[in-house]
Amino acid sequence: MEQCLFCRIVAGEIPAEIVYRDANAVVFKDINPQAPVHLLVIPVRHIARLTDPEAADGKMLSQVFTVIQKMAAEHGLEEGFRAVANCGENGGQTVHHLHFHILGRRCMSWPPG
Repeated sequence: MEQCLFCRIVAGEIPAEIVYRDANAVVFKDINPQAPVHLLVIPVRHIARLTDPEAADGKMLSQVFTVIQKMAAEHGLEEGFRAVANCGENGGQTVHHLHFHILGRRCMSWPPG
């Protein structure tokens, strides 16, 4: 995915404030934070949207969820946080590489907007 912004971040072609990296996931700070803590958790392998993973991706996605837990703990979000994945243009997805927003350290309201 040569043109994918997040694939280029994973490859080190575009700078990002990376706070965590392993074989399955990369976590970096959002450049336009919507909360005091706003991280993006992305799988290393390009998956365009939440509806696209295959059965073989199950273990990798499980590890991505473990990274979300780890990042919440490391960033002091034990009082609560929001983890969200936008899916498709009508769902608000602007970068077509599966990613999860971790938002915390402020009270989240419902509906989200």
